[in-house]
Amino acid sequence: MINFNSTIYIAGHNGMVGSAIWRALSAKGYTNLFGATSKELDLRNQEEVNDFVRKIKPKVVIDAAAKVGGILANNNFPYPFLMENMQIQNNLIDSAHRLGVEKFIFLGSSCIYPKFAPQPLKEEHLLTDSLEPTNEMYALAKIAGVKACQALRKQFDKDFVSLMPTNLYGIHDNFDLTSSHVLPAMIRKFHEAKLNNNAVVILWGSGTPMREFLFVDDMAQAVVFALENKLPDYLYNVGTGEDLTIKQLAITIQKIIGHQGEIIWDDTKPDGTPRKLMDISKMHALGWKHQTNLEEGITKTYKWFLENSNNFKEVKM
Repeated sequence: MINFNSTIYIAGHNGMVGSAIWRALSAKGYTNLFGATSKELDLRNQEEVNDFVRKIKPKVVIDAAAKVGGILANNNFPYPFLMENMQIQNNLIDSAHRLGVEKFIFLGSSCIYPKFAPQPLKEEHLLTDSLEPTNEMYALAKIAGVKACQALRKQFDKDFVSLMPTNLYGIHDNFDLTSSHVLPAMIRKFHEAKLNNNAVVILWGSGTPMREFLFVDDMAQAVVFALENKLPDYLYNVGTGEDLTIKQLAITIQKIIGHQGEIIWDDTKPDGTPRKLMDISKMHALGWKHQTNLEEGITKTYKWFLENSNNFKEVKM
């Protein structure tokens, strides 16, 4: 039985998702949370992971750890994106299984679904077609994690569950323009253009692709929900069930930041997948729903960005 004193290990506790989960659990009253930095624990090393799990004896392991990167990194370094992610998750999953962990929550990504899967993306679309080539290796690793948890549920009746979030953003996001995702990159671009006499902001593509965004604290609440309930299936999508065009996103961010300049769309740059919307009816049926609308979430994220802007390198406009 899991209670507020149960030992909970959050792998990747310093990342955007892991730190949000830590905040959510602390706020709820969970008092026995554990994390370890990559210097303290190499998750790619099975022996180290086994020793750590034996030492702290967690009732719950939440896997928010992964090697992540943008299209360029995924394309240029496919082997570590496949191998290191498999090592991290397999070591955690296997240690949790062998050492008697009561509950395991595995976090993945919507990229596990086929590139041309029907919209909105349903859990049953998994492995029905080929993946997006630019992040195929990362997706394959995450699929292996989902299937490992499914196998343990089937063979050993373990309470191991996988949650697949849509595009996440929020506090502790990555605002480095060389590696950040679209929403935090826009926040930084509009902010720095505003400071530079409302300079023109140039954005990639046509602005027509549609994307779904979930505030990271809502994702953390989905993890708390999975922790406090025994979910009947092995795989659940987590999102808002709502999307908007990249152009609408840009206008929303521009308004929140107060940038008064022009936006130019560079349609010589690629748009990517036309649409990626998650079907979240399974989580809704169980009783979980996101709480933060997009404007509120962006406002909170921008506030955090401003409070921490001294930590970001300046970008020449």
